[in-house]
Amino acid sequence: MGKLLAVALVGMAAALAAERLLAFRNRLNAAREIDPVTLPNCQLIKGIERGSEDIDILPNGLAFISSGLKYPGLKSFAPDKPGEIFLMDLNEEKPRAVELRISRGFDLASFNPHGISTYIDKDDTVYLFVVNHPHQKSTVEVFKFVEDDNSLLHLKTIRHDLLTSVNDIVAMGPDSFYATNDHYFSDFILMFLEMYLGLTWSNVVYYSPKEVKEVAAGFYSANGINISPDKKYIYVADILDHKVHVMEKHANWNLTHVKTLQLDTLVDNLSVDPDTGDIWTGCHPNGMKLFYNDPENLPASEVLRIQNILSEEPAVTRVYADDGSVLQGSSVASIHDGKLLIGTVFHRALYCEL
Repeated sequence: MGKLLAVALVGMAAALAAERLLAFRNRLNAAREIDPVTLPNCQLIKGIERGSEDIDILPNGLAFISSGLKYPGLKSFAPDKPGEIFLMDLNEEKPRAVELRISRGFDLASFNPHGISTYIDKDDTVYLFVVNHPHQKSTVEVFKFVEDDNSLLHLKTIRHDLLTSVNDIVAMGPDSFYATNDHYFSDFILMFLEMYLGLTWSNVVYYSPKEVKEVAAGFYSANGINISPDKKYIYVADILDHKVHVMEKHANWNLTHVKTLQLDTLVDNLSVDPDTGDIWTGCHPNGMKLFYNDPENLPASEVLRIQNILSEEPAVTRVYADDGSVLQGSSVASIHDGKLLIGTVFHRALYCEL
């Protein structure tokens, strides 16, 4: 009887493991292949060789680009080099990426930038919020952009027990923001188990000097986050659930669910066109390729444009798709005045004129 029970338990465990593995592969879109969608006027951005994980463009056409992310389980072309923030002026005839100098006193050696967001104050001061992972921890760095000097003045480092595994951020004021935690755990092995078991413990946190609180939960892996042009709605991408969630923002900064848009790809960062309200997103068609990064089977890139997301039938258009031969692992797409920037987790960046 004891042996029979042991065999039964082993069988149940094997069946559960097999079911979890299949579900994990489905969340990663492990079997998906894509057909290419090309754009005619594109070129790789010179000087960006180690990723361009997130991009935020000011209304005046200045684009901030985070580069050099080192993320557990993902490739890095320069694991021993600190991260960088680049600036591109999209008003120039031939825009180029320029590395921004960061003020003294900031720990550049451990700089590991992830998601970014800008905020323009009433006096036109530009603040740049940067998710940072020094020594695989999570902090939010707040900088002041000094345009005349092409530099960033470091103002403060924000740490909090609720900011455990921060992925992306959207600034609400000079010292307040919403942030996504893409995992509950920060240890890599526990993060992997969290994904493998399909735990929905990821969340969104609101931070201000006066109040820090969880405002949304129940995600497989909350990733990109942004805000509608009218400031009424927050958009959250759940990369492992292939969804974009629309949340209504309230006066007390709480969020309530409005609707969900189901997609067939792993949605990373979200950018919003301030003129049209369209959402542009860099996506991973096949997440398994992103993790394995086989030189013979490169991670692909995909850019989607989502129009009228609040309507009953939003329009979703595949604007760009590449098998990895040009661009590997797209994570963001951001538009300004007919000019499109496509960034990646660890690879190059693409500039296109639409």
